[in-house]
Amino acid sequence: MYQYDKYDQSIVDARVEEFRDQVKRRLAGEITEDQFKPLRLMNGLYLQLHAYMLRVAVPYGTLSGPQMHMLAHIARKYDRGYGHFTTRQNIQYNWIKLDECPDILAELATVEMHAIQTSGNCIRNISSDQYAGAAADEVADPRPWAELLRQWSTFHPEFTYLPRKFKIAVIAADEDRAAMRLHDIGIQLVKKDGVLGGRIFVGGGMGRTPMIAPEIKNFVTADDLLSYVEACLRVYNRYGRRDNIYKARIKILIHEIGADEYRRQVEEEFVAVKALGIDPPQAEFDRITAFFAPPAFDAGASDAIDRTDPDFAVWLDQNVKPHKQPGYAIVNISLKKTGDIPGDASADQIDVMADLATKYSFDELRVTHAQNIVLPHVAVRDLPEVWRTLDAAGLAAANLDLITDIIACPGLDYCSLANARSIPVAQKIASRFADQGRQRDLGELKLKISGCINACGHHHAGHIGILGVDKKGTENYQLLLGGSGAEDASLGKITGPGFDEDGIVDAVEKVTNVYLGVRADGERFLDTYRRVGMEPFKEALYG
Repeated sequence: MYQYDKYDQSIVDARVEEFRDQVKRRLAGEITEDQFKPLRLMNGLYLQLHAYMLRVAVPYGTLSGPQMHMLAHIARKYDRGYGHFTTRQNIQYNWIKLDECPDILAELATVEMHAIQTSGNCIRNISSDQYAGAAADEVADPRPWAELLRQWSTFHPEFTYLPRKFKIAVIAADEDRAAMRLHDIGIQLVKKDGVLGGRIFVGGGMGRTPMIAPEIKNFVTADDLLSYVEACLRVYNRYGRRDNIYKARIKILIHEIGADEYRRQVEEEFVAVKALGIDPPQAEFDRITAFFAPPAFDAGASDAIDRTDPDFAVWLDQNVKPHKQPGYAIVNISLKKTGDIPGDASADQIDVMADLATKYSFDELRVTHAQNIVLPHVAVRDLPEVWRTLDAAGLAAANLDLITDIIACPGLDYCSLANARSIPVAQKIASRFADQGRQRDLGELKLKISGCINACGHHHAGHIGILGVDKKGTENYQLLLGGSGAEDASLGKITGPGFDEDGIVDAVEKVTNVYLGVRADGERFLDTYRRVGMEPFKEALYG
């Protein structure tokens, strides 16, 4: 993984001291909350319902064992003993005291971490495939490109005050494990006639007007990729709406002027940008790429494993994925044990995962956009011990991509923007479908819950999506079907009138019963929905 040089470290250290002074002035009453707000947002600090929330950056979801241990330490010392892993591959702390925030940032800086650009109308944390560098289907490791984009976008003077927040994802496989087309810019690395480049998708997003990004360029060579992305941002920065926060995202611009006109303007802008020479020289890109060299795998490692323990065998089948290196596997750690809050992990659990990474995964972990954790490089021979350790820590739920592997935002329990609670609904659904056999019979079924229209729980992209809204002062839950954030991206459609908290749990069960009754052999829930349409489900829900 990438390691700071003196320049990187000096930037982060300087930002900590700058923010320390800003907090000191705020606490002394020398600046007002209105004056302080843009300053704290630049450092990932939000004021939520009950306390400040700090969002810590985890670039493209990759972090080391010592960094993970630091996250556990922050949870213990400054929060209430836990952290919340997010759909942006970051971590949030929900109970932060303002006077302690500079100390938190200073401690994070000692392990090359920060909260820069995790908020504000800037380019946010660059996201990527959690299996990068381990998956056999990728044409290249996307992380060097994600790191290049991170360095380019950090404190970019032209893009620090965009019309609205901006999100970029980079993948390198046909299977989209990062919801790439639901980003402002999605980049899929591809090879054309042996030359590496990228397909560029622009204008995706969720929120109150969800859109799937159209393809703007079917191939940009790697040598031109950074210039092309800058051209995309320049056109948006020039014409994006600043008079209406609800129409400020790039998806609205592209919808209004059309993809063809946007493409034309980007191509024109690209000529000007390319002349500036911002694409890195090969030596610099090689320097970055060297940090992502494959670890020292044991070339003689065996794929043989004892599957006689039935619980271990189920976990292997559900949570462990193939690795491109023989004798190794990708381990997915579910943060969705029945009864737990999706995405939450205690400080002790975070320490356990850090120790496992150091001992068994070449000191590396990944945060996924589905709010889980990945150990990317585990020798098959070590899987039994990894499973036993996870099981003892309450981290061995064998439910990856099943109905209880729920994505959920913090909702009205924490968020000042929310209209409804997400966490209790997620817990009730998980309890209703707790039986392992029932979950596996349903198969791949991605359920996602948001507590407001901002869609932080990605409900538009759920095979089953739930949106909490306020209906005359009462929490009401809309049910959506047919969404997908994968390579077959689609947006869910609302079934009809909403439900109360218990009613939405019953509604999910009715929908799954319809699926079981009409599915064809080998069909996922999403396949069946696309084949039979909405009507059988509406009939069961509303009569």
